[in-house]
Amino acid sequence: MMQLHAGPKPVVRSTMSSMVTEQIRDAILSGAYPPGMQLNEKLVAESCGVSRGPVREAIQRLLQEGLLVSEPHRGVFVLELTEDDLEDIYFTRDAVERAALRRIVQSGRGEELSVRLRAIVESMRKAVEEEEWTEVASLDIRFHSELVNAAGSRRLSRLFATLMAEMGLCLNQLLGVYRGRGRLIEEHEYLAKLVASGDIEKLEKAMADHLQEPVETICNAWERARQENGKLTASGVEKG
Repeated sequence: MMQLHAGPKPVVRSTMSSMVTEQIRDAILSGAYPPGMQLNEKLVAESCGVSRGPVREAIQRLLQEGLLVSEPHRGVFVLELTEDDLEDIYFTRDAVERAALRRIVQSGRGEELSVRLRAIVESMRKAVEEEEWTEVASLDIRFHSELVNAAGSRRLSRLFATLMAEMGLCLNQLLGVYRGRGRLIEEHEYLAKLVASGDIEKLEKAMADHLQEPVETICNAWERARQENGKLTASGVEKG
């Protein structure tokens, strides 16, 4: 007679690797693993309570996602975004989202998508009124993810998810973008309206304009931070 095994099945290696990947990714995006930090495979394994195998696999996956970088003879580090990185992320976002828009308009799914996007905008409006900027950021990502996913391309959605993961590395600067962006709601409302209209020329221009401002704002914030750090360093030298 066949015997039935009681209790849960053992955790397979791939599942463990996925769990560790998620833990490390969360630590990076939350700032627990800050930009530039070197990852020690042994210490990460001890922190996660697993062997080094799943950690090694997780690191490889996060290297592919771009959240980690490997430097020969030095090790693996959390990515530090530069102005060039940021411009490249938004350059790629622009290409991905405009490709998604063309597919959506051609398929005739614009009106259906517009309804979902408008619902997200209303939630965003409420979050702005309550100054819940982290929620605003989450809803912004949801708006654009909804748009890209509506194109029905798994590869496009996967690429966009990777870009969003990289964007998480400058979340603090992004929150500043939301606070100072008076037309945030109007811009998203306009995009949702154009999606329903099917006017691809206006859609592409509106999306390009929408994605340009954050690049300038974040780069300016980084420049101000560098100047402030320079002043602090100079002040420290003078006092010494």
